[in-house]
Amino acid sequence: MLTNQRNGTLYIGVTSDLIKRVWQHKNELAEGFTKKYQLHTLVWYEPHETMESAITREKALKFWQRVWKVRLIEQLNPNWCDLYFELIGLDSGLRQNDEQGTNT
Repeated sequence: MLTNQRNGTLYIGVTSDLIKRVWQHKNELAEGFTKKYQLHTLVWYEPHETMESAITREKALKFWQRVWKVRLIEQLNPNWCDLYFELIGLDSGLRQNDEQGTNT
């Protein structure tokens, strides 16, 4: 799931290459909804063994109520940190600091 800010607009998608796809969204190379609403922050993701299971899950999530999606995000990522940097190995501990209330 991508967003533009905490409790902001949400986008749910599926891809076989999450790092590449998020990079494309961050650099506004993907035309459409994410570019229009500047959805550049990866706040939740879920790996799947097969593309079929990923697509099934994506379709189900798109029908969820917003409150359920927010709850799902906040279970893993209560501060709505950008998880992209963890994916590419550049997480400098900001997420841990946020959880301790030492980084705003």
